[in-house]
Amino acid sequence: MPDARAALAVALAVLALSGCTPAPVLPEPQVDGVRIVEQEQAGERGRALTVSSRALGRRTPVRVLLPRGWTPGSGPWPVLYLLHGCCGAGHLGWVDEGGAERLTDTLPAIVVVPEGGRVGFYSDWVRGPRWETFHIEELIPLIEAEFGAGPDRAVAGLSMGGLGAMVYAARHPGLFRAAASFSGVLDTTGDRSGVRRLLSENGEDTTALWGEPDGQAWDAHNPARLAGRLGGVPLYVSCGNGDPGPLDPPGATGDFEGALLRQATVFAERARAAGAEITTDFYGAGTHTWPYWERALERALPMLRAAIGA
Repeated sequence: MPDARAALAVALAVLALSGCTPAPVLPEPQVDGVRIVEQEQAGERGRALTVSSRALGRRTPVRVLLPRGWTPGSGPWPVLYLLHGCCGAGHLGWVDEGGAERLTDTLPAIVVVPEGGRVGFYSDWVRGPRWETFHIEELIPLIEAEFGAGPDRAVAGLSMGGLGAMVYAARHPGLFRAAASFSGVLDTTGDRSGVRRLLSENGEDTTALWGEPDGQAWDAHNPARLAGRLGGVPLYVSCGNGDPGPLDPPGATGDFEGALLRQATVFAERARAAGAEITTDFYGAGTHTWPYWERALERALPMLRAAIGA
């Protein structure tokens, strides 16, 4: 022990002479079965987290963008959750292709961009991962404990993430102050074959997500069926019609965005009938691509930040 104490004294003396102070030893952030196992700086405002989740049974990445002026122990801060779509870049799509960091540069709120699985559909699978439990019961409390996030939350997503935003807001009343969908999958029982095709193309059992297509779990995760629960939530819904538009490159061809426009129209009608304060931007020509989602986030941000007091 004397040798150890002497070594420690020498180390502290060197630090003092160099003008440095030893970093405090902090407990590993953990909240009810979820913990941050790695955290790295990612750009000026970003933190790249690796989170160990009991609900998922594995580790998963999460990107956090901190507001300017954030310091450890500050808060509570408003929070915006951005949900990604299927089959592509995952959560980093919002950062690498969707302009999230640029668009929120002056936003006085924490931005959380979680992983949601290649075709996770923001749901607790009948047989498989429990994404909804991870996001709602594990990640939200963890972000509050680690970064000082407060109770004023909004959620927005593209494509599959648009479904996630509306389903989370509807299934968890009072948890989110506002929700936005950009080219979202908003009427799953109106297009069961489309969801099943995505699952199959990505190597998944088509009944592992919500069971058989005529089962109750499909309705329980269908934004159009849940629209009646969103009467008190400010909503933003945008979608194109699938024809090449002003943000597409020369020679672009049309795609399936038009099918999602039909779903968005059904959802908007039902939400409006339920008394929802809903803003729609059905902008005509435009494909299922990042330039339109980046523009949609920029257009939706004033409503989202007003709802969370940012």
